[in-house]
Amino acid sequence: MPTYAGLDAAPLHYDESHPDRGPGLPPVVVLAGGAARHPSYLGDLAGLGSRYRLIVPHLRGVGRSPEPPVAEVGSFWRQTEDLECLRDHLGLDRVLLVGHSAGTRLAVAYAARFAQRLAGMVLITPPADYLVDTPSDRVELIARRRGEPAFDAAVAASEAGPDLSDDAAFNAWHQRAAPMGYAAWGPAGQAHAMVGRWSPAAAKAYFSVEPPGDLAARIGTVEAPVLVIAGADDCLTGLAPVKTLATRFPAGRAEVIARCGHYPWLEQPGPFRRAIDAFLDEWESTEKGPRPNS
Repeated sequence: MPTYAGLDAAPLHYDESHPDRGPGLPPVVVLAGGAARHPSYLGDLAGLGSRYRLIVPHLRGVGRSPEPPVAEVGSFWRQTEDLECLRDHLGLDRVLLVGHSAGTRLAVAYAARFAQRLAGMVLITPPADYLVDTPSDRVELIARRRGEPAFDAAVAASEAGPDLSDDAAFNAWHQRAAPMGYAAWGPAGQAHAMVGRWSPAAAKAYFSVEPPGDLAARIGTVEAPVLVIAGADDCLTGLAPVKTLATRFPAGRAEVIARCGHYPWLEQPGPFRRAIDAFLDEWESTEKGPRPNS
């Protein structure tokens, strides 16, 4: 497994699909969510890894990357500096980011701090309440699902909050709450929910630094194209705030996928690939033309 030196020279690991992809296709850096979930749950993003060279970092304290020396270094705000190190390690002038869920916090923070180094960004089912003032519609979405025993038990677990006492308890809580993340709690979702463990220590560190108060204003200056992918039935993030988030980026747009919760590449792989492939096709076409100096 390849490594790169992080902001403090720590050896940080990443997974890589198709390292032999030619220079005509840039790599895509994929940021897992959780927070602090092992990126194996991403799979190959409905076959995206067969088209692109995917670079999937193991974030601080997750998988084979060591825990941060102090919590702040493992925050999503500070891990933007690790991403800068990764960009340099890959020899890229600018980086194309894909983030899922809590991983979009890191992607957005990177866009705010290193806007000139961002080539484009896809935010998959991102939490958006901390960036927009649109009232959440999570309550309404949850109400539509009430009456399903597994879903109702998941809502109760979510409302009780995570057990951070140790790894086993933290992961057990995630399993109890898992049905909330899927539009339908069937065999595919049940199997997927078992993939990729969470680290409570890394999760605590991830949120240990508050982003600056002007973060929402900063993203309004990000010129790179941004695609926001929302699940129409995502009971974790809601829908309305996620759609609004796309409007905060000058070159942002939203794609809402029907009959879909928090994991569109699993629940609706066809519509997911059509949305992300169209965005990347347009991005590649633009990149072939004249562009500003990076």
